[in-house]
Amino acid sequence: MTDEQLVQRMADGDQAAFEALIHRYHGPLLGYLERHLYKREKAEDFVQETFLRLIRQLKKGRVPEQIRPWLYRVALNLCRDYWKSLTYQSEIQQVNDPPERRDEGPSIVEIFERQETRKEILLSLNQLGDTQKEIIILRFYQDLKLHEISEVMDLPLSTVKTNLYQGLKKLRSSLSDESVSPTQKKEGKNTYA
Repeated sequence: MTDEQLVQRMADGDQAAFEALIHRYHGPLLGYLERHLYKREKAEDFVQETFLRLIRQLKKGRVPEQIRPWLYRVALNLCRDYWKSLTYQSEIQQVNDPPERRDEGPSIVEIFERQETRKEILLSLNQLGDTQKEIIILRFYQDLKLHEISEVMDLPLSTVKTNLYQGLKKLRSSLSDESVSPTQKKEGKNTYA
């Protein structure tokens, strides 16, 4: 059953359709928000708020045409609003106070991020501009299509394509530079030559 069919059935009051949609998107949205917020609890809250906003939308009789980009756009807007909030600003000022250590075991995302290659990619992603980073995350981590990314980010499709190409080019260059040791750089040697 397509996302749009599920949402239409949700609008008609079908609880099973709502549960199926949550099952389909809870994990991907949680991973997406964790990469932005670095806080699992806050990411969980935002996933829940995203689904609540969908329910409110349906109660008003407004069914989104394409649900996947709509969900990611709402999630991204929640992050942006949070980053502008006084709560976030006060959290940044309290950086000097070390956070309490959580007793819970590592999440699947944390275990996956421990892998060396993933760390290198994430570090390289952080060197990109916000737009390029966001487009690459949506495309390769969230598996959105280019036209969906265009909708999520409210950018023309050509801009998405250009930023994706340039971001991947920078990422490739950054990762290939990291694979060459400093002594090899001095000597002008490249392990791939």
